[in-house]
Parts: sequence; C-alpha cells; structure tokens
Amino acid sequence: MWSYKGKKKLVRKILLTIITAVISLFFAFPMILTVTNSFMTENEINSNYSMIALNNDTNDKEQKILNDNSYVKLRIIPDMVTLKQYYNVLIKQVKFLLMFWNSVKIALCVISGQVIVASMAAYAFSKMEFPGRNKLFLIYIIVMLMPFQVTLLPNYIISDIFHLIDKHESIIFPGVFSAFGVFLLRQFMMDIPKEYIEAAMIDGANHFYIFIKIIVPLSVNAIAALTILVFIDNWNLVEQPLILLKDQLKEPLSLYLSQINFNEKGIAFAASMIYMIPALLIFLYAESHLVEGIKNSGIKG
Repeated sequence: MWSYKGKKKLVRKILLTIITAVISLFFAFPMILTVTNSFMTENEINSNYSMIALNNDTNDKEQKILNDNSYVKLRIIPDMVTLKQYYNVLIKQVKFLLMFWNSVKIALCVISGQVIVASMAAYAFSKMEFPGRNKLFLIYIIVMLMPFQVTLLPNYIISDIFHLIDKHESIIFPGVFSAFGVFLLRQFMMDIPKEYIEAAMIDGANHFYIFIKIIVPLSVNAIAALTILVFIDNWNLVEQPLILLKDQLKEPLSLYLSQINFNEKGIAFAASMIYMIPALLIFLYAESHLVEGIKNSGIKG
C-alpha cells in the first residue's frame, strides 16, 4: 500500500521526468534533424524545406508550386539513405577541407599556447609572492569581463603594426594570452595546499621543478577543462576571422556555413554534421574532466 506522501512523491518524480524529457527533446531536436537530413537526397530535402519544387521532368528545370509542398515538413526518417551529401562536401568542395584545416590549426595553436602561458601565470598568481600581485590579477579580471568586441580594435591595430593582418597569427596570439585561462587555473591552484610547495622547497626543489612535478599533475582536471572550453571557443570563431582575415581560403570552418548557397541544403546539413563532430567528441570524451575542473576551480554557474 502506497501512502499519500509516497504517491505524491512518485507523481512528482514522474512529472519531473516527463518535463525533463520534453525539454531535452526540444533542445536535441535540431541536432537530430541535422543528422537525419544529412543522409537524405537533395530532392527529398528540397521537397521538405522548400515551397517551390523543381520539375525534374523538364530540361529547363521549370519551377512550380505544389500543394503538398506549400509548407515545411520536419521529417526525421529519410525515404532513402544516401551518403551523397557527404561526398559532395568532402570530395567536391575542396574549400571545405582547407577551411577545416584552418580551424584545426587555429584551435590547436591557441590551446597549446594558452595552456602553457595560463598555467605558468596561474602558478605565479597563486603560489608566488611578488609586489603588485593582487593588483595585477585584478587587471586580468577586468580584461576578462570585457566583451571581446572591446579588445578587437586594439588587437587589429597591434596586428597591423606587426604586419599580421590576413595571417592566422593575428587570431592565435590574442587567444594564447587570454585572461580567462589564467583566472580558471589560478582559482584551482589556490586550493592546492601550500605544504606541498614548502616540502618540495625544503628538499631543494626550485619553482620550475615544483610547477612541472607537483602543480601540473594535480591540475590535470582544470587543464582539461580549460582545453575543452578553449577549443569550443576557437572552433566557433566568427567576428575575429571576418575582421582580421582577408583571404577567404584562410578563413576557418565556422564561416563556411554562411557561404553555402541557399539551394545547397543537403551540403549545408552534411557540413553542419562534420562541423559539430570534433567538438561533440571532445566534450563526450572529457566530460568528467570538464565538470570536475570547473567544480574544483570554484566557478559557479
């Protein structure tokens, strides 16, 4: 026999589960739609998403309006599964692979540089004593809180002075010296007991040895979290490449989707899928590190 409180608790749990499932499905539906539509034929995609259908029976591709195509059909299951859209993107669209490599290059360079610079700066701010340390860190926080649009103009001017305009370095260098990485790792390293540092110094270890052998191994989760966040941030760059890069072949993949012709809906779906895969795989693989790193860094959502 269920008591009144037990029934009430069960009903509440069921309702919360249903509401959570509906909300999750709502947010996941665009991704599901992208996945399934990327395996559809071009004709099926056009019939689902366009009010104007092409009459394929005529040589001049005469357009006519069909009653059953006067609205958008959000179909999930393809009539025929095909990989033609992926073939068109990966084989026929040579620019796609080049822009993909540009994104990989920018992301990896920024990640490598920022992890090294941010971890060393965070160690200095958290474990070393020097004049003006707190004031300097306050400047870091102020810079971090600024919208990146505020620093975009100074970055452009500096890049122009060093002749870096239309080069990937104009995007990489500002990313390497981002203030967020220093803040994240510093918050994590503040919780590492000073006794570890003092014991190592008694044994004759210098700061470099302590940093490499003690601090870095203890900060793996925070560094992994920073790596994921920096990758996602630089994988989705838009404004910086538009302003700092003039050659279209040097642009990252994040600008490719906006350049796809409206009539190439199949290519848009396939390109979107390929674009999402790297960030999705990294997030799924290192999700636990991301959660632990942010939690232990003391950053509240």
